[in-house]
Amino acid sequence: MTDIPTLRRILVESRSIAVVGLSANWHRPSFFAAKYLQDHGYRVIPVNPAYDEVLGQTCYPALESIPEPVDVVDCFRRAADIPPLAESAVAIGAKVLWLQLGVVNESAAAIARAGGLEVVMDRCMKIEHARLFGGLNFIGVNTGLISSRRPRHLV
Repeated sequence: MTDIPTLRRILVESRSIAVVGLSANWHRPSFFAAKYLQDHGYRVIPVNPAYDEVLGQTCYPALESIPEPVDVVDCFRRAADIPPLAESAVAIGAKVLWLQLGVVNESAAAIARAGGLEVVMDRCMKIEHARLFGGLNFIGVNTGLISSRRPRHLV
């Protein structure tokens, strides 16, 4: 289990995030999380062979196709699909392998750690960022519509 100081450090130090399995469908969790991260200053690099572009960014078919350094490989894939992604994350010199909520694969984590990567499993980058940096409210999204401040028209 990754502790809060480690999560906070990863989220502060990391700027480029390769999102493996990013969907172009706005209602998919991968799209929602990537859009949130993009809106909060991260460089989101889509990785999905099904698309040419997602969120206004060039979409790459594989991690090895990305022509720039990657800090975090954020995986929206089934646990069984993760070991080859861990190998690819090591090969491209990523710093962190991040597995989304519900995704745990100890063999992939061992591959990544042996390659010098930090590993976060069973957590969502969007949720952790919002939780640690003030973007959550009672419905889980900081929409700006719900506030503890009294609306101006009531003052």
